[in-house]
Amino acid sequence: MIEKALTSADVEFVTTLHGDEPVFFHVLLQPRGDQADRLLRAIDDIALGELDEAVHEGETPEGTDARSVGEKALEVSLTALRAAGSRAEGRLVENHPLEALKSLVAEVHADEVIVLTDPHYVEEFFHRDWASRARHKVGVPVLKLFSHSKA
Repeated sequence: MIEKALTSADVEFVTTLHGDEPVFFHVLLQPRGDQADRLLRAIDDIALGELDEAVHEGETPEGTDARSVGEKALEVSLTALRAAGSRAEGRLVENHPLEALKSLVAEVHADEVIVLTDPHYVEEFFHRDWASRARHKVGVPVLKLFSHSKA
C-alpha cells in the first residue's frame, strides 16, 4: 500500500527485501487527498521541519482532483517495479482502503503487506496510521516503511 509514486530508492529497497526470492507486488494506492485532512498533513510537515510544505498543503489536490495524480503515481510505480525485474499490478483505492487491502490479501493469498508512506506523526502517535490499523485486519505480517522523498 502506497500513497504516492515510488522513488527509485523505494523500488530498490522493496525489491531487495527478499533477496533473490521471486516477488509479485500487488500495489494499492489511495490518492493523497482522500486519506488525511489538510491539517494533519500540515502538522506532519511542521514536525519534519518542512515549513514550506506546510504552507503549500492547500495546493495539494484532494478528492476527485487527486484521482489523475494518483493514476499517474500508480503507473510510474508499476513501471519502476517491472523495470527492476519484479512482477507488479495495481489499482487505485478511493474508498475504504483497509477493507480493499484485506480483500486483496485474501484474494491473492499474500504472505505479507508492505505499507510504504511518509511519516504521519499524529496518526502514528494514536496508532491510526495504515500500518497499525492493517495489523489488526489483514491476518498476515505488516511491514511499515517510510518512503524516500527524492527519486
